[in-house]
Amino acid sequence: MLKIGLTGGIACGKSTVCQLFNEQGIPIIDADIIARDIVQPGSQCYQQVVELFGHHILQTDGQLNRQLLRRKIFTNPASKKRLESILHPVIRQQLLQQSQQVNAPYCILAIPLLIEAKMIDLVDRVLVIDSDTKIQLARLCQRDGLTEQEASNILSQQCTQQNRLAHADDIIANNASLDKLSRAVIQQHQKYIEFANSISNGCQPSDSHGE
Repeated sequence: MLKIGLTGGIACGKSTVCQLFNEQGIPIIDADIIARDIVQPGSQCYQQVVELFGHHILQTDGQLNRQLLRRKIFTNPASKKRLESILHPVIRQQLLQQSQQVNAPYCILAIPLLIEAKMIDLVDRVLVIDSDTKIQLARLCQRDGLTEQEASNILSQQCTQQNRLAHADDIIANNASLDKLSRAVIQQHQKYIEFANSISNGCQPSDSHGE
């Protein structure tokens, strides 16, 4: 089965694109959902995160205070690296296990940190959702109620647009209307169906990831 690694910068529209692929009947395996599930109270990852940051990282209901956690890791690269060392191996394992259980021509592995976390080997192709930086900033400010400076700080700590695009096998630009984005997804979906059929017939597409 063909596995597509979907990634892109923050506020590029990854969730919207995943929804559009899902409307075509394609299973979505979301690393963000896995990341939330593995830090539920009582889990091993939860205990490790609390040990790392202290009990003040918790809400009154015992759940992790994600907003506070996000602020801490964005201002402390060492803490960010330690948190990733706790979560990424488990996320990687779950992505692999869930993708092996899929019964479809292909599936989407939505992994925002696909490149940074060195998970490209989990997928056959890399699909980058790309947006103009100014559009990203505007969406991020509107979505999360951030100042432009706060949004810029977040973008500056992510993988650069150039690096992300350098790893791309496929690119969907999300700078216009939802209708245009939907058409781009349908076109890409048809391409992936053709690739998946080639694989099932024993032929590896010549421009597949890693070639």
